[in-house]
Amino acid sequence: MTRPLLSIIIPVWNEEEFLPELLRRVVEAPLPGPREILIVNDGSTDGSGEIAETFAAAHSGMARVFHHGGNRGKGAAIRTAMKEARGEFTIIQDADLEYDPREYMRLLGPLMEGRAEAVYGTRFAVGGERRVLYFWHSFANHLLTTMVNVVADLNLTDVWTCYKAARTELLRSIPIVSDRFGFEPEITIKLAQRQVPVYETPVSYHGRTYEEGKKIGKADAFRAVFTILRCAVTRNIYREAGPEILDILSRAPRFNVWMAETVRPFLGRRVLEIGAGIGNLSRHLAPRRERYLATDIDEEHLARLRARFSHRPQVEVRRCDLARPADFDEIEGSVDAVVCLNVLEHVEDDRLALSNIYRALAPGGRAVVLVPEGMSVYGTLDEALGHCRRYEESDLRAKLAEARLEVETVLHFNRPTRPGWYVNGRILKRRTFSRFQIWVFDRLVWLWRRMDRWLPWKPTSLIAVARKSD
Repeated sequence: MTRPLLSIIIPVWNEEEFLPELLRRVVEAPLPGPREILIVNDGSTDGSGEIAETFAAAHSGMARVFHHGGNRGKGAAIRTAMKEARGEFTIIQDADLEYDPREYMRLLGPLMEGRAEAVYGTRFAVGGERRVLYFWHSFANHLLTTMVNVVADLNLTDVWTCYKAARTELLRSIPIVSDRFGFEPEITIKLAQRQVPVYETPVSYHGRTYEEGKKIGKADAFRAVFTILRCAVTRNIYREAGPEILDILSRAPRFNVWMAETVRPFLGRRVLEIGAGIGNLSRHLAPRRERYLATDIDEEHLARLRARFSHRPQVEVRRCDLARPADFDEIEGSVDAVVCLNVLEHVEDDRLALSNIYRALAPGGRAVVLVPEGMSVYGTLDEALGHCRRYEESDLRAKLAEARLEVETVLHFNRPTRPGWYVNGRILKRRTFSRFQIWVFDRLVWLWRRMDRWLPWKPTSLIAVARKSD
């Protein structure tokens, strides 16, 4: 276990009665590491802002306060704090006393162990005490939670729980537009659309009445329905174009199977995959291996990989950068095959990258390298994906030979998509794909596989298979 910094986000609107005690409990809550407390005064008209400032002054270095000129809502307050959060994990804490900060470790446990990327503290599962309150409020909560579950294909029991914990970078990478309590269904549906492992854990709940200051009301329920419907028909889940393209391509399971079946015959019992992403190909290649190293350089991808393969003991997830020779010191000469699919074109010094692949291979091991073919179709899609180049076959063969890798074969892979890549990237100057295009393409993979070798133009990709000499 490491000692991660925890960011605790506290949206505040007119909570001067409860805020001092809540802040005391947050400071005293048991945690495995340091904490930072981010208080967002959301346009309070009572003394909440002054209380927050006094607290921050007394806890310099731990607490910071941000102010909204007027009341903008819980979602807006969380967005403000997320821009400033520095912790590895983030917990959202309401400014009342309905939830107990002493239970933070219930939420952090699955995150720190790598089993989950988001954890919800449910008020309705057995395991914690809760105050019995309004039937119709509870009925509406269950009804709206069911609507979210239908859209998100989840089985959560409490979407509207205050206690939500997640990796900070994951939360920051999701564009949230809801200002008020619509944040709850929006973040839940978008986490599901990102295929994030979500856990629930029971928490205690000491609810308050409307006379005691409860703020969510009937109007928020109607806004929530609108938010659920909006998220059901849209998919705005990434802030940047590159990850969005990768997400679209991940929705092509038949194409991923085609690629995996093409490279699988060249792999051995011990495999190193460079640039595994979120594991769309790893899940097809890892079974029946003695050892499978799934690597990446993106922290979000690494977290997703750890959660996705936590139940497979032969899969080891680690950071490995093709441009960093030191990352290969521990695995030098230890694998039968290196799978490097759609990665080499991202590395500025591809000769160094191929040299590192050579180091990782045992004598007689194979490198399986897939790269995009031909600078003649290089366009805005390549730029959005961060491609430094596309490859001619002669250039790829020469660089492999320079790295002392003997080329056995070069496969021409996926001719059907080349015209679409050219039109989208060179003519229309698009920086992402149409999801409908990918949906249609994936449904016809059975046809493309049969047509691929007969089409008269160059392929979209080259797959080189090269061996490290005995």
